[in-house]
Order: sequence, then C-alpha cells, then structure tokens
Amino acid sequence: MRDHIGEGSRVAAVQAQDLSAFSESPDFNEITSFAAALCNTPIAVVSVVEDRQRFESGTGLEACESPRMSAFSTHTGRERDLMVVPDAAEDSRFVNDPLVTGDPFIRFCAAAPLLSDDGTPCGSLCVMDRQPRDNLSQVQSHGLRVLASQIIVILRSRKAARGRLRMEDETRQTLSQTEQKFRVLADTMPQMVWSTLPDGHHDYYNARWYEFTGMPEGSTDGEGWNGMFHPEDQDMAWARWRHSLRTGEPYEIEYRLRNARGDYRWTLGRALPVRDGDGRITRWFGTCTDIHEQKLLLEQREIVSQELSHRIKNIFSVIAGLISLSARAHPEIKRLASDLRARVMALGQAHDFVRPHSARSKPAKEPTSLQGMLAALLSAYQTQQETRISISGVDARIDDRSATPLALTFHELATNAAKYGALANPEGRVKIEIENSEDHVNIGWRESGGPEIDTPPRCDGFGSKLIELSIASQLGGVITHAWKPRGLEVMVSIPRRSMSRTSIERT
Repeated sequence: MRDHIGEGSRVAAVQAQDLSAFSESPDFNEITSFAAALCNTPIAVVSVVEDRQRFESGTGLEACESPRMSAFSTHTGRERDLMVVPDAAEDSRFVNDPLVTGDPFIRFCAAAPLLSDDGTPCGSLCVMDRQPRDNLSQVQSHGLRVLASQIIVILRSRKAARGRLRMEDETRQTLSQTEQKFRVLADTMPQMVWSTLPDGHHDYYNARWYEFTGMPEGSTDGEGWNGMFHPEDQDMAWARWRHSLRTGEPYEIEYRLRNARGDYRWTLGRALPVRDGDGRITRWFGTCTDIHEQKLLLEQREIVSQELSHRIKNIFSVIAGLISLSARAHPEIKRLASDLRARVMALGQAHDFVRPHSARSKPAKEPTSLQGMLAALLSAYQTQQETRISISGVDARIDDRSATPLALTFHELATNAAKYGALANPEGRVKIEIENSEDHVNIGWRESGGPEIDTPPRCDGFGSKLIELSIASQLGGVITHAWKPRGLEVMVSIPRRSMSRTSIERT
C-alpha cells in the first residue's frame, strides 16, 4: 500500500535536500556506475522530480531531464519501495512514455526510492535497460536499496557538514561504512569484482575472484593479474588496459582466464573509471564475467551456419545443372533455359556475399558491400583491356534480405543491356553511381554508346516485371526509367532500413 502524499509537501521535501551536492561530489557517479555494474544494465541514473524530472547524476543517459507528465516521473518519484517494470512497452502505465517510445527506448526499469528523514519520496535511483527482463536477483534488489539509502546518507552528511564542523567525524564514519557496504555487496555478486588506483595498480578483488582463480589473497595485486590470462591473450590484455589508462576510455575485452583447476575459461572483462569534480580519474572499478559456455555455443552455431550456407550454395549449382539438362532434352526451350540458368547463378553470387564465411572461404571484398556484390555480379561483362561497367559513389551496406532482389534487378538490367542496349555494342558503356541520403540509398544506371533509342518499348516483358517486383514489392523502393536517345537511364531509390538490418540499429 502507498500512503497519500500531498504534492506540495513532497516538493518541499525535495527542495529541503542539498541537491547542489550532486554536481560537487563524484560519489554519486561512483554509485550510479556501481549500480549499473551490479545490475548489469547500460543505464543508471539518480532521478529527482519537482516541476520536471531531472537526472542529476548517472551513466549511459544523455538526457538531463524529462517532462513532469512523464509516467516514469509520476511513478518512480512517488514510490516508497523498490519498483520493477519488466517490460515498459507492455505496461499500460509506461507504453506511451517518451522515454519508452523514443531515445533511449527504455524497456526494463528498476527504481529504488530516495526517502527523506520523514519517509517522503524525493526521487529514485533507477537502473534501466533497452531490453525487457524478468526481474532483478535478490542480491541486486538489496544492493539497489542500499545504494539508494546511501545517496540520502551522503546528501544528509554533506548538508550537515556545511553548517556544523563537529559532524566531520560522523561523515568520515558514514563514508567508511559505505566502503564496507560496497565490499559486502561485491563479495555477494556472482561476477569477479576488482578495482585499481588511477595508475592501474590493482589493490582490491572480491571473494569471487579468489574463489575462481584459487590464488592466495593479495597475490594478484599490482601487475600479478596478467599472469592469470592465457599466454596468447596477455599482450592483447595489457595493450587494451594501457589504452584505457591512457585515454580514460571504458575497458572491455574477452580473454581466457585460468581457474583454480588450471583450466582456461573465456571471460568478459569490463571496467569504468570514476572521476572527481575536475574530471580526474580517482579509481577504476571492473568486473570479470565467465562467458565460456556462451562462447562455445556461439562457435558451434557459427560452424552449423557456415555448413548450411555452403549447402545452399551447392543447391544453386544443382538447380542450374538441372536447367541445362532439361534444355538439352528440349531444345525448343534452350533460350528460356539459358535466361533462367543465368538468373539462378546470379542469385548464387548474391548469396555468396551475405552468407557466413570461415576464414578460408571469406571473400576479399566486404560481404556486406553493395559495390562488392555489383562488381562480382557484373564481372562477366568486363574485359581485360577496359572497364565497360564503372561503379562509383559511396558504398552502402546490404544483408541477406536485400541482396537477392538487388542481384535480380541489376542482373536483369545487364542482360537487357547486352541484348538491346549499351553492352550490345563494343563501344557501349554503363555507369553505376551510388548516393546515400539521410533515409535512402539512391542508385543510378546510365547507358551510353549503344543503339539509339527512338521510342520506349511498347510493353513490359517478364524482366521488367521482375525488376518492379524486386524493388517496389520486396524492398519498398521506387524505380524509374528514362528512355533517352543516347541510352537508358534507370534511377532506383531504396529506404536505408530495407538495405541492411545494421542500418536500422544505427539510426
């Protein structure tokens, strides 16, 4: 049950807190960074609600505030106990919230309240994720409550210290208790937790580290930790760690860590710096997470994916062979069979650019390159003496969804050019130009040097219908033809989201 709280009383309680301490102390950044690591979330913020919801301190969130009518400010700012939202997009209270429908696209949220001395909610310590989650673990829930209460303790202590010098001893004692709580929390975490001085000297590991490695306490302080890695990973780990120390950038690496039995297991290492008010790094906090099973599973999946893709590649060759056999048995369909076989082989070439590759089978060109696919697809029309088809402009990413319709389209254009257009004459040329706008990829096909065009074709053949189906129906794009006397010009405009899934993720 939640008691009714007068809004005026609640706002007064918020204003009574010494909120200037947020900008004056690095402790809150340390707490939010630790909260994000504890709960394994990309975002952790301290939220205070007055006329607007303000994010006073945090990590992973660029926004400084959100409107007062935001559902998150309404609910997280008034709760008196831990609130957990497994999936905000499925929760009627938050489904239309701008923090859910827009950047940062929050799906999971857990908020521990910041309570004043009389129990009035003044805000919350929130951890958020862009993916839905079932819940926090018992340790994470307890830790979030402890960290939220510690924020209030620090606020209260700093406010008192300004007015009463005699409170200095109590403040130091409170901060000492905070360190003890951090150590207790770290020892209960399933991950290995460590910290270093600003120069990278390791001076703390939690109990899980010593349990996993079997090393005596203190034996891996300083630089002794690197000897725990697989010999092949040590130079890489050192280089990555020195780079983070030099630049202050977050540390993240996968390496093989020796356990107590002498076996090496794949581990994900991460660390973030804690900075003071002047931006100087005061400490590094890091975690090591055992990912051995996940790593092996991904490797097995990759092998299976490569094998399946190789079999699909062979199917294209089998189909092309069957078409050739049918043409021999039925000479009357030889021309049709030749066109069909060419289209099947074009699909096979497109597939080769988007299928998973091993180190041995990987092509020299980037597998997700539009220019690379077009160059391979149209290579049969080039000669050793000269380039008849030129490809220029800004390259674009493609994936398995867009490669097939794109391959069919440009294979059809090249086939028609070889029969009736620019490529039918030795002097004929084709220029392909690629341009990227904010939302679309535009591709121009311009022929020159072929037979002069008097009038456009009277009707569309199968190839024209195939092109329209590929561009408009499958990719949601637009294609236009201009039958100019000097040669055909085709303009294709395709939404960037239809070209590659990666384009969607980056938008």
